[in-house]
Amino acid sequence: MLNVGDAAPDFTLQNDSGEDITLDALLAPGPIVLYFYPRDFTPVCTAEACMFRDAGDELAEAGVRVVGVSSQGKASHERFKRTFRLNFTLLSDPEKKAARAYGAVGLFGLPIPFFTSRVTYLISKDKRILDRICAEVSLSAHQAFVKRVLKAMSAANANSAPTVT
Repeated sequence: MLNVGDAAPDFTLQNDSGEDITLDALLAPGPIVLYFYPRDFTPVCTAEACMFRDAGDELAEAGVRVVGVSSQGKASHERFKRTFRLNFTLLSDPEKKAARAYGAVGLFGLPIPFFTSRVTYLISKDKRILDRICAEVSLSAHQAFVKRVLKAMSAANANSAPTVT
């Protein structure tokens, strides 16, 4: 798993519309929450995706977008997004190249190469890891992560806002 302050590894992955997307393109508008998850339509993965969907407006107001990554392909991601009305991009990582680069392969700390871990990062526009969480089955840990992101981004936005005199 990457640490706070590390550079976020570059990648090019296919999105749920079939387009190749790079990390640079994702970060062009601003910071992102990049989350890795095991599979579309599984109970915890679905709950996590819906949690990010429900926090989407608040995250957008804070200047952050959400991007999910799993090994499923375009058709599965399209169906997953449509079924649960997900309001963010899903990327396909069938060979788990990005998952490996981000330390999101394994289960409960064991190096199980066929399993994508539930790992989430906050990545700045300049490709730095600002925060992270790894919690395989605890959705509450990821909810707490979102609250930290909102607090940190609100503080950062307040500090960069022009002063009115």
